Amino acid sequence: MNSIYNLHPNAVFAREGFILLDGEWEIKIGRKIHNIKVPFCPESEFSGVGKKDFIRNCIYRKTFNVHKQENCRTFLHFGAVNYAAQVLVNGKLAGTHEGGYTPFSFDVTDLLQEGNNCLTVKVRNDLRDKVPSGKQSPKKYSFGCFYTRTTGIWQSVWLETTPINYLRAVRFYPDTEKVQVKMEVEAEGKADLSVQIKYGGKTVGEYSGELNWNGEFTIPLSEKYLWSIGQGNLYEVVLNFGGDTVYSYFGLRSVKYEGLNFLLNGEKVFQRLVLDQGYYEGGVYTPENYEQFKEDICLSRSLGFNGARLHQKVFDPRYLFESDKQGFLVWGEYASWGSDYHNLDKLSCFLGEWREAVERDFNHPSIITWCPLNETWGELDNSAKSRDLRFIDSVYSMTKALDPTRPCVDVSGGQHGTKTDVADFHCYEKYDTLEERMNGIRKGIFNFYNMYKDGEGIAYGGEPLNLSEFGGVSFGGVQTKLSDCVMEQSAWGYDTESDEELFISNYEKTAKMLLSFEFLSGYCYTQLYDVEQEQNGLVYYSRKPKFSENSMRRICEANSEKAEIEK
Repeated sequence: MNSIYNLHPNAVFAREGFILLDGEWEIKIGRKIHNIKVPFCPESEFSGVGKKDFIRNCIYRKTFNVHKQENCRTFLHFGAVNYAAQVLVNGKLAGTHEGGYTPFSFDVTDLLQEGNNCLTVKVRNDLRDKVPSGKQSPKKYSFGCFYTRTTGIWQSVWLETTPINYLRAVRFYPDTEKVQVKMEVEAEGKADLSVQIKYGGKTVGEYSGELNWNGEFTIPLSEKYLWSIGQGNLYEVVLNFGGDTVYSYFGLRSVKYEGLNFLLNGEKVFQRLVLDQGYYEGGVYTPENYEQFKEDICLSRSLGFNGARLHQKVFDPRYLFESDKQGFLVWGEYASWGSDYHNLDKLSCFLGEWREAVERDFNHPSIITWCPLNETWGELDNSAKSRDLRFIDSVYSMTKALDPTRPCVDVSGGQHGTKTDVADFHCYEKYDTLEERMNGIRKGIFNFYNMYKDGEGIAYGGEPLNLSEFGGVSFGGVQTKLSDCVMEQSAWGYDTESDEELFISNYEKTAKMLLSFEFLSGYCYTQLYDVEQEQNGLVYYSRKPKFSENSMRRICEANSEKAEIEK
């Protein structure tokens, strides 16, 4: 692939000649000014600050040099800033954004000056505002399944220059049967558009025509290469709108459920997923280098997993790019914890950022399921505040309106709403109890923690079934009760085992049991690696192995057995 895909912060919509503003900045926290390395958050060691206490307000500052170009626009892009950002260029307001996980940009053409410029970013991140915050700790320090907070800039910042008329967005709708792709293109202004689609350096599809702000068209593909598990076959796309050139890509693949079966390109596939929290030792939300994304995916695949549930966080698009290249299935999730599910006044801020997440990631072939909400049975610290069902149903409905091409789990592991494409559930109980509950499904008994809410008249409606969290066993750690897990202070797991042979044997028999159920479309093991005090990963937080090579091989072989639903 063209090198621009590996260099740009967002490979699905990349331009050449961008200027990366990562590196040394200043940050003011309280009255103290620190040097900080962006894009690492100030709570992280890699940032050079390492302040773990609450940072509810901070101010970033950076000077940079530009050469202004005639008849062009210059845009300032942020990958993600947590949570509310006010951006000023040379003391003048460029714009504001709320939402800690999605990108935003401002046209700063008229604010820039030739030579030196000053960029200021004022940030507020206060979890008391009840905004989506995922696994960020609401207490002073980490505890239970809540981890170090991420304040401010945690993804790349860059400048891009475009012509006056420029491309705004592109969406791909691949058709595996007709071997073609429908494209929707949005632009600013009117100009001639040309599109060239390549595979392996060879042109396999083309289009040209006039585009007036927006349009759609279909391009036949002369050669067929399916995107599939372990085969990240990607078609490169070059769009030229007037003088604006954008590089993108897509995968030729289809995803859907047919009855209880998940189909990838029309073939039955059991989803062998592992929970990935997206935390990195020393960097919190941001790895020391982006090679870590590739390494985590390779680690998952080496253990026999064909995908991951990207948990309580909107992952960096470079992780998704690696997933696309490796043919790795993922659930696209949101940092829904922290929201007031009982308060419809909070629905607008939730939907606003979730819309941005879906639109950002629409073109990634690796995303096979949307999962906007997790365990919404009420507020974690106040059980009297029960969820509002209209909140749940609104999120599902908007997700399907934004993207009708993918399945959507309305709520993972806790009280489904009135409509979901997948009836999933969580179970962290021991083998015998899990087997009993799974056998109960055959009798129409869904005895899983908070799968449906009493009194709302909601029941299983024949949807595909997925065990989207199980396991959570701490090797040599401390066991805690399910109901107490979020209060645990020390290293813990939902269960514990100190003998390696017993741990591996239990994994093998659990995987074998789950793969034997003809009604189960997939599972997700908790979790790939330890995260701070939650030490129930298959490897340590550092990604160093906990087990021998033979034990890791046995885990891989257990996951790789053919599932009953695939036969």
